[in-house]
Amino acid sequence: MRRIPLTEFAAEHGHTKAAKMLGVTQGALSKAIRVGRDVVVTQCDDGSFTAQESRPFPSQKSAA
Repeated sequence: MRRIPLTEFAAEHGHTKAAKMLGVTQGALSKAIRVGRDVVVTQCDDGSFTAQESRPFPSQKSAA
């Protein structure tokens, strides 16, 4: 299993192809990168890709 940040995955494959590989639109992928979402892409042993986002539990957000 290989895990890489979404930004690196998109740079490696191009935004359009990366979005297609993850089953999302190119606009959704670009927005996730632009707003700094913490998404990690995993390449599974069968060659497929999944993406997961790490987010703090709502009550644990830091006060700004």
